[in-house]
Amino acid sequence: MARQRDEAGAVTAEAAIVLPVLLLFTLGLVWLVSLGATQVRALDAARETARAVARGDDRATSIGLGRRVATAGAQISVTDEGETVAVTVDAPVTGPGGLFGFLPSYHARATALAAQEPGHEVELP
Repeated sequence: MARQRDEAGAVTAEAAIVLPVLLLFTLGLVWLVSLGATQVRALDAARETARAVARGDDRATSIGLGRRVATAGAQISVTDEGETVAVTVDAPVTGPGGLFGFLPSYHARATALAAQEPGHEVELP
């Protein structure tokens, strides 16, 4: 006669190994989505700021528009390049609700260029 094997604890052992892997995979996906969302918001902030500066709005108002679009902690810099304006936004990726604050931070960076409207000069300090 053949002996039957007892597999009473096999499912528990498999779950103990698979659940942490699934948790890490889920956290990785959440971080990637957060990275993508931060990158899109940084690009939108750079475009909005560049458009505002190019149409002749003052620098503080233009950067204020960009800050409303960008994520918290984003740094916005405006550069006059003659007939164009360059805006760079550097935003830290923190995850939803600061979930990844314990990890070394990654910064999403975006740059936008806009041609200055005729008759408007950029007011930079």
